[in-house]
Amino acid sequence: MQSRFQSDRRLTARMTVTLFLLGLLYLAFVAALIVLLKSWVLVVVIAAAFLGAQYWFSDRIALYAMRGRVVEREEYPQLHGVVDRLSAVADMPKPLVAVSELEMPNAFATGRNADHAVLCVTTGLLRRLEADELEGVLAHELSHVAHKDVAVITVASFLGVIAGLIVRFAFYSQFFGVRGRKDQNTVVIFMTVLAVSAAVYALSFLLIRALSRYRELAADRAAALLTGRPSALASALTKVTGDIARIPTKDLRSAQAFNAFYFTPALGATPGLERLFSTHPSLDQRLEQLGRISAELGEAATPGKAH
Repeated sequence: MQSRFQSDRRLTARMTVTLFLLGLLYLAFVAALIVLLKSWVLVVVIAAAFLGAQYWFSDRIALYAMRGRVVEREEYPQLHGVVDRLSAVADMPKPLVAVSELEMPNAFATGRNADHAVLCVTTGLLRRLEADELEGVLAHELSHVAHKDVAVITVASFLGVIAGLIVRFAFYSQFFGVRGRKDQNTVVIFMTVLAVSAAVYALSFLLIRALSRYRELAADRAAALLTGRPSALASALTKVTGDIARIPTKDLRSAQAFNAFYFTPALGATPGLERLFSTHPSLDQRLEQLGRISAELGEAATPGKAH
């Protein structure tokens, strides 16, 4: 079902290219594992099981990891009211509504499609935002569901997670530190798989972050156009980013693994090599885009203006 969120062909193209390139990496990765385990059936079964679990249970995994729980209308009537209105305006099924008992002000969307989506906000966010600002943030997250980029990021991150686990395992395994092993072929094969895993992790890391940065701009744009209030979203962005920056870095570390899913990244300071490694565009980029949209909407609302 097509929602009323403005479609974004450039986002769709980027998602397609990212999944294609990651698919090629996935084939190379599986081939390396087959060489190591000497059983393509075992590798395919294991890979399919992990991918299936990531796809079908991503919403539960994300909620558990970020300490969120689904809440009923009686607990958070105002929050449910905002989600009700946005879902009706966007002509989308209403997602489940969840709340995370975290002081860090943030929000995220998860789920494999619009019929199995969850919008989660932290209690820190609810305490800080005005009603129109909260609406802008939730519209942003709902647009991720409408654009299907939540599912794409979830699936795309699977390969990097598995490759990263193998690299980590290698550093702590007995294989990595074996000296004088008689079966040198085993060592060579293992080191080859380690090298492939490290390369896959690095490339998938870069591809996912490039896609993530663009999808955040697309969600800002779609939310601003749906609500008609870019300034409210800009105010929420400024407020939340400033508050997160004041949280001690040590308190943000546990949340940083999920930055690609958050409304704003859990970073205490501007990261180095931001354009290459950040999951989000800079605050200045996001505010500049919202400023342009605000000007466009203002011109469209002016009587007698040519279109």
